[in-house]
Amino acid sequence: MARRGAGAIPRVSERVLLYDTTLRDGMQGEGMSLSAGEKLRVAHALDGLGVQLIEAGFPASNPKEEALFELLASERFETAEVAAFGMTRRRGTRAEDDPGLRVLAGCFAPVCTLVGKTWALHLEKVTQVDRDENLRMIEQSVAFLVRQGKRVVYDAEHFFDAFRDDAGYALRCLRAAAEAGAENVTLCDTNGSSLPGQVAKAVERVAGELPVPVGIHTHDDAGCGVANALVAVERGARLVQGTMNGYGERCGNANLVSILPALQLKMSFETGARLDRLTETAHLVDELCNVTPNPNQPYVGANAFAHKGGMHVAGVNRDARTFEHVDPALVGADRRVLMSELSGKASVKARAGVDDETAARVVERVKDLEHRGYHFEAADGSLDLLIRKETGEYEPLFRLESWRAIVEKRADGRVETEATIKIWVDGQRYVRTAEGNGPVNALDRALRDAIGEIYPHLRDVRLVNFKVRILDESKGTAAVTRVLLDASDGSDTWGSIGVSENIIEASWEALVDSLEAGMARVRQPA
Repeated sequence: MARRGAGAIPRVSERVLLYDTTLRDGMQGEGMSLSAGEKLRVAHALDGLGVQLIEAGFPASNPKEEALFELLASERFETAEVAAFGMTRRRGTRAEDDPGLRVLAGCFAPVCTLVGKTWALHLEKVTQVDRDENLRMIEQSVAFLVRQGKRVVYDAEHFFDAFRDDAGYALRCLRAAAEAGAENVTLCDTNGSSLPGQVAKAVERVAGELPVPVGIHTHDDAGCGVANALVAVERGARLVQGTMNGYGERCGNANLVSILPALQLKMSFETGARLDRLTETAHLVDELCNVTPNPNQPYVGANAFAHKGGMHVAGVNRDARTFEHVDPALVGADRRVLMSELSGKASVKARAGVDDETAARVVERVKDLEHRGYHFEAADGSLDLLIRKETGEYEPLFRLESWRAIVEKRADGRVETEATIKIWVDGQRYVRTAEGNGPVNALDRALRDAIGEIYPHLRDVRLVNFKVRILDESKGTAAVTRVLLDASDGSDTWGSIGVSENIIEASWEALVDSLEAGMARVRQPA
C-alpha cells in the first residue's frame, strides 16, 4: 500500500517537507495531459527523488482520476505518501453529507488536502457566504476528515491577498483549520501576485502565532514563485508545495526543481531529496508530459553548466567555483564546454586535451567557419571531427567521386526523388542509386547502401532531428543555408552541421559528418 506508518507531520526547524502537486495543479497548464499510467510513472519518479507528499488530485472528479487512485492504492513507495485533494463542504450542507468530503474520507490516501476560501472578495463573488459561515465550513470540513482518521493539510486559498486586505480575518481562517485538527496550514499565493517582502512579512507573523506547522504554495505570475517559496522557508514555513519543472496554470507553479537544491545546498535545510537524481527526474517528467526540456532551466537545463566564453572556460579549468555556483554532479548534471567564435584555447583543451598549438589552430578554424555561418555549439559531432582533423586523427569513411540528386514532379501530382553516389573505400569504387521521399533521404539511403556492410555500426545510426535555417534572408532563395542534424545510435546523440548556398549540399555535408562522428565514437579506445 502507498500508506506509510501514520504519524504527525514533524515540526523540526532544520527539515522542510516536499509536497509535489504536478499531478493536479501542474496538469492545469495549457497542453498538459497524462494518462493514469503515465501519472503513476511520475509518482514513482517523485518517490525516487525523495518527495514526501504527492498530491494525486480529487479521487472521483473524472474517470481518469478514479483509475489513478485505483492504481495508486496497490502501489508501494519508499518515501512518498499520497495526498487526495478536495474542497471544504458546500454551503448549507453538513460535512458528513457532503459528497466530495465523503469521497475523500473513503479513499485509501492517508493525507487529505482541503482548500478553502480566505479572501473576502471570493466570499462575496464566488461562494457567496458570510465570514462566519466560511469559518464553519473550514472547521467542520477539517474536523470531519480528522474523525475519519485522515491527516489533513489545509490550503488557505488566496491567503496573501486576504492578508493584505484583512489580516485579522485571514488569521481566523487559519486558526479554524488548526483548531479543528489540521496538521499543516499552507499559505497559498493563488494568483501569484505577491512579492518576496510581502510573503516574508505574512509568513513570519503566521508562523509566530499559529500552533501548527506552516506550508507555502506559490505561483509564478509575477516571476517570483521560487523566490517567494524560499523566503517563506526563511521566515518559518516547513512544507513547500510546487510542481516539477514549474508546470501549472497561467505562468506556472513554483518550480520544485529550482527550490530543492536551493533549500539543501544553499540554505542548509534537510529535504530528504536525492539531489543526484534531480536532472534525470526533471527530464523524465518532461518526456512523459511531452514537453521539450528548457535548456536554460536552472540546475538541470542543458545550458545550466555550459561554458562558452574563453575566459570563463579558463576559469572553470582552474577552479570550477569561479563560474559555477554549485558542483553540477550534486544535481546529477554535466559540465559542458561550448565552442564558438567566443571560445579560446582553454575551451578546446578542456574538450579534447590537446596541446596549446593544436588548440590555437582549432580556435582559429572555428572562428573562420562560424564567420561563414557554422554554429559548432549545436554541432558537437562536427566539432569533434574538426578537432580530429587538426590533430591528424581524422579517418574519412570514404572518398567522394560525385553525387547527384534528381527530383521529378509529374503532371499527376506525384513527386519522385532519386539519388546516385559514387565513392571510393579502400581502393574500391562503389556506385549506388536509391529512391527516397526527398533528396536528403535518397542520398542517405544510397550512401548507407554503399558502405553499410563495411561499417555495420552505421545501420544503427538514425536521424532524430533535421533543422534548416536561412542565414541571409535578403537574398531569398539564393541565401546561404545552415542545416543542423541530430543523430543517435540508441545510446548516444550528437549534432552535425552543413552550410552552403545549396540546401542539398549543406544537407549532404551535415549527413556525412553525422555518420563519420558516429563511427568516430566506435573507433575511440575503451
